[in-house]
Amino acid sequence: MFKFQYENLIRFATNLFVKAGLPKDRAAVIASTLVESDLMGHSTHGLALLSPYLESATKGQMKLSGDPENIRDTGASIAWDGQYLPGPWLVHQAIDLAFERIKKHPVVTMTIQKSHHIGCLATYPERATEKGLMMLLSCSDPINATVAPFGGLEGVYSPNPLAIGFPTEGQPVIIDISMSSTANGLINQSHAQGKKLPHPWLQDGKGEVTDDPASFMKDPPATILPLGGQDTGYKGFGLGLLVEMLTSGLGGHGRADSPSEWGASVFLQIIDPEGFGGLENFKRQAQFLAEANLSSKPIDPSNPVRLPGHRAMNLRDKQKMEGVQLNPPIVQSLEKWSEKLDVKMPE
Repeated sequence: MFKFQYENLIRFATNLFVKAGLPKDRAAVIASTLVESDLMGHSTHGLALLSPYLESATKGQMKLSGDPENIRDTGASIAWDGQYLPGPWLVHQAIDLAFERIKKHPVVTMTIQKSHHIGCLATYPERATEKGLMMLLSCSDPINATVAPFGGLEGVYSPNPLAIGFPTEGQPVIIDISMSSTANGLINQSHAQGKKLPHPWLQDGKGEVTDDPASFMKDPPATILPLGGQDTGYKGFGLGLLVEMLTSGLGGHGRADSPSEWGASVFLQIIDPEGFGGLENFKRQAQFLAEANLSSKPIDPSNPVRLPGHRAMNLRDKQKMEGVQLNPPIVQSLEKWSEKLDVKMPE
């Protein structure tokens, strides 16, 4: 493992995106979002994505300038056509707009069709929780069909993550889960490193479960099991369909349109507790729930119950002080682009 100062990584990634043709302000948003993912330990969606993002930017698959097209705006609901602009920048722009609208509406909902890939969803919700707001964020990838429906052998939809953030009286809760047993990024990373998956989360062409990521590269390829696997995967299957409709369904563009570009359909919702039972009461209920879970007697005393997002946030604080750990394949990809775009690697 290699360690880097996070500020240097952000500066380096920003300079690479600028060399690829992005305006500096947009480049900085993408770079900081990717590094934030690495800070939180989500290495499959951090700077591991820098290379495919730069490939998209330099080949014209990611639009470098312009703004999203406003499809519909009712005040409390807004629909954008993202024009395949950079995903992290689009999501942050949408959050900014939602924060403006939340002053007049207790719930603001946005969709973005034809966004480029938006990175790690867990990096976004704290922007809402620090304001005493709740965030729901989800996405699907209309050209990706690697998750099989419950009882099926062929991939139909994407892993479809959902992130949720809500404030408590202390540290917020940040949930980021896919509606599938695992995500494409972890499979590809494990295959590149010659490792097995932690559990048999895939099924081969005959329906046999496997932990071998190489089966994902065969013909026919293995598929990802829905959340719950072959036992209770009907639950994950149902949730996967829900995400498809929140994102592509409400957004008005998706699989039915046979898109050819790597990207995302996005659903964002900001909720103001003051518009309901009040923020103070919301936090009181959230804190009670948090403490009740944390005080639950653990199966293993050395591994007590923790709340979603807390380990990632604590790791982020630690790595900001001690350095961000990156594995050798990621560093090698950074070195390749450093040489290609003539941007000096950080030490």
